[in-house]
Amino acid sequence: MDWQPDEQGLQQVLQLLKDSQSPNTATQRIVQDKLKQLNQFPDFNNYLIFVLTRLKSEDEPTRSLSGLILKNNVKAHYQSFPPPVADFIKQECLNNIGDASSLIRATIGILITTIASKGELQMWPELLPQLCNLLNSEDYNTCEGAFGALQKICEDSSELLDSDALNRPLNIMIPKFLQFFKHCSPKIRSHAIACVNQFIMDRAQALMDNIDTFIEHLFALAVDDDPEVRKNVCRALVMLLEVRIDRLIPHMHSIIQYMLQRTQDHDENVALEACEFWLTLAEQPICKEVLASHLVQLIPILVKGMKYSEIDIILLKGDVEEDEAVPDSEQDIKPRFHKSRTVTLPHEAERPDGSEDAEDDDDDDALSDWNLRKCSAAALDVLANVFREELLPHLLPLLKDLLFHPEWVVKESGILVLGAIAEGCMQGMVPYLPELIPHLIQCLSDKKALVRSIACWTLSRYAHWVVSQPPDMHLKPLMTELLKRILDGNKRVQEAACR
Repeated sequence: MDWQPDEQGLQQVLQLLKDSQSPNTATQRIVQDKLKQLNQFPDFNNYLIFVLTRLKSEDEPTRSLSGLILKNNVKAHYQSFPPPVADFIKQECLNNIGDASSLIRATIGILITTIASKGELQMWPELLPQLCNLLNSEDYNTCEGAFGALQKICEDSSELLDSDALNRPLNIMIPKFLQFFKHCSPKIRSHAIACVNQFIMDRAQALMDNIDTFIEHLFALAVDDDPEVRKNVCRALVMLLEVRIDRLIPHMHSIIQYMLQRTQDHDENVALEACEFWLTLAEQPICKEVLASHLVQLIPILVKGMKYSEIDIILLKGDVEEDEAVPDSEQDIKPRFHKSRTVTLPHEAERPDGSEDAEDDDDDDALSDWNLRKCSAAALDVLANVFREELLPHLLPLLKDLLFHPEWVVKESGILVLGAIAEGCMQGMVPYLPELIPHLIQCLSDKKALVRSIACWTLSRYAHWVVSQPPDMHLKPLMTELLKRILDGNKRVQEAACR
């Protein structure tokens, strides 16, 4: 017979869950103490799973919170759970993965993955077969819930799934996932691609055996209406470019045309995934051969992507021109090497506006993330190193309009473009520098702080040319303006001038 809760105990747990949602600090401390006490009783975890899966009359946040507390207990104490408690939790998860609430399905999926990560994939042999079997359900919630859990397992345990320890379940799972690329639900299609994508970089044998079918299915989804599906298609093609370029070469012209479209996608997350393609392609020996004829289309797209978006400007407080009177926060005065990043940025070494660029090295974590502007600038930088002066005929006509544009946000992007190509196109840019350097020095006194700070960075990229000229020509005017910028009314500009 199933475990049943004591009614009084259940009400105590529910009250605790309600209290834990209180913003009051004192209440939170009491809740934490109570949780420590209750964790001494093994069947407390039974109450938590019961609230999550059975108490459908309770509000979703309370049920989900119960599951998240249980997840933390699994992380910390799962090895000490009595077998009947562990078995009850596992059975409840599988029985309720198709809950009507997407929040509860996601919480159960997280709980399943956490249990699996505690070495339970080997000790829970029915998990993968049951989840794969639930994919066949005609009930959408059951199929989506099972796929959500499988995606999390694929993300957390990709190597184990491709090992003899589990008798190589991918041999069954990969063909199964591929069947769902044509599912009528975009959420299911997205789950299916995301699951398979986890095994590209490791060249899982089960995927390599089905690689042509996989690529064929990806092409069929290229014009999908759902942005999450398009994002996962782009991500797959970028990874395949790195590990199975041999399979993409026959279709490279069409893939490049597709990525040109997606880099302009109205959904910025899709555009960012597509923009990664140019970074990866630049590292391939065939880059010049396959991309040269497409530069006329690609360069304007990358340049357009380098303009600050409205949300960027809000996050950077771009309308705040003077902040020197604002006291420094702890983040402002941390040693440089302590600065944390919210994500590990791919191609970080090549980022032209990354660690060297003061206007992006902001204390607002939301903009320290990899975004379309940074990716576009990084792509232009690496392509400049591949194509050198061949890039300039496509770029110079654009640069002239950008650098002298009346809108500051457009002019700022032009200055960033000029800095991004400095390393790769230096030789071809030399004839234009006598005119451009004075313009950049003039931009150091622009009324917009973001223009002043990016001008500091771009001038640093051409500094070795500046110092090679007679000092009175460019160096003295530059140093005069830089010294003023060190005393700028904007902290970001001060920092940029000091670098």
